Amino acid sequence: MTILPLDPLANHSLDALLAFLGGVQAQAEGDGRPRLVSISVEAERLDPLAVLESIFEPGELHFYAERPAADVAVAGAEAVASIECRGPGRFAEAGAFVRDLLARTVAVGAVRMPFGGPLFFSTFGFADEAAQGAAFPAGRVFVPRWQVARSGDGSVAVANTMIAPGADIRFAAERIWRAHAKFGAFDYAAPVFAGATEGGIAEEREVGGEGRYATNVAAGVAAIRAGRYRKIVLARARELRANARFHPLRALNGLRGHFPDCYSFSVGNGAGASFIGASPERLVSAAAGTLRTEALAGSAPRGRSAAEDAALARQLLHSEKDGREQAMVLDSIVRRLAAVGVVAATPGRPRVRQLPNVQHLCTPVEAALPEGADLLRIVGELHPTPAVGGTPREAAVAHLRELEPFDRGLYAGALGWVNHRGDGEFLVGIRSALMQGDTARLYAGAGIVEGSDPAEELAETELKMRALREALLG
Repeated sequence: MTILPLDPLANHSLDALLAFLGGVQAQAEGDGRPRLVSISVEAERLDPLAVLESIFEPGELHFYAERPAADVAVAGAEAVASIECRGPGRFAEAGAFVRDLLARTVAVGAVRMPFGGPLFFSTFGFADEAAQGAAFPAGRVFVPRWQVARSGDGSVAVANTMIAPGADIRFAAERIWRAHAKFGAFDYAAPVFAGATEGGIAEEREVGGEGRYATNVAAGVAAIRAGRYRKIVLARARELRANARFHPLRALNGLRGHFPDCYSFSVGNGAGASFIGASPERLVSAAAGTLRTEALAGSAPRGRSAAEDAALARQLLHSEKDGREQAMVLDSIVRRLAAVGVVAATPGRPRVRQLPNVQHLCTPVEAALPEGADLLRIVGELHPTPAVGGTPREAAVAHLRELEPFDRGLYAGALGWVNHRGDGEFLVGIRSALMQGDTARLYAGAGIVEGSDPAEELAETELKMRALREALLG
């Protein structure tokens, strides 16, 4: 990527912006290849979710992710460049798309700020292939027309546009001009929309029928005893039909308030469907040469008193079953990182990570990134982890596809972004729902190992699903 030491918006001159874009277009005409222009401007403190909500268009792609406790949020919408990819090579294909476009990118302005410059928003479904008629492809990467982000006290607004030979650069310049005038000091419009709360739920059903999940858990335990695999993660889905349209971003605002330590996220497919959730699990992040991931496995409810809560946490820490599940996930992560040349530091002991409605065993993992490491390649190696698939991976995933009466789509998929520095962050799309019109499909899963009890696993998934259901109806 070419970073130019200038700011074509600094003098508030449309003519200066036109001259800059004209120079970029001359480059494009020289080799016949369009250029991506990215202009970043420092902005007053922004709430990216409020920005996205103010200009939300169901017919456009969007991506949103936030960690409220870390005061980090990013949003982008309207694709200026995108690719859909499928099959075992989808991560490699996505990486090639990013590298090719970066080689044709000219960036100016506040590029060195966190989230400055173009972001490549990426979504990868649980499986290499999407089911027929699925709401989302198996893989998609897109560069948004606009993106806004906040990191601590700093906010940045970015306008991206493709400049092709012969294109009308005045049209592009005027659109960039209007966008930065708007995002530089954003005037939040107050959207008026009806939500499902007003109309209530007309119908609710378990996908596959009541009792199916407990039967699947029993089948998973039997397969473990037969030596087919050591762990399988089985999910269930519940479908709600409301008397009014669901609004994904309103539901998301409730989720981020209830779960500040989780990743709140929303992904739009550009055809009216959104996939939202509040995930406690980071798949992987890369920043300043350091990779971070975590093994998250083993669960217990929260207590009704401080004493009960502490007792449940201690019981979780000393649980032989949950300890085995945690060790399987951690071992797989370390081995798969080694397969792509990333040597993890010796992990510490598991700790208890407490969320408002559930607590988990969690072991943080860190590693130094080798020079030139490809984050998308690492994502492809780690996904799906044993925390959402099972171990050994191939055997467990093959069986869960036989047992689960639905296609997972983006549930338990990898959702995130990469930038021009090779940094990025991906979350795991769990504790989530697919929303379209008046219908929402809620997902939750649990890890099954030797000794798992069907009734207990059903109760665990119900606990995870309850908070999401409340947010959708709130």
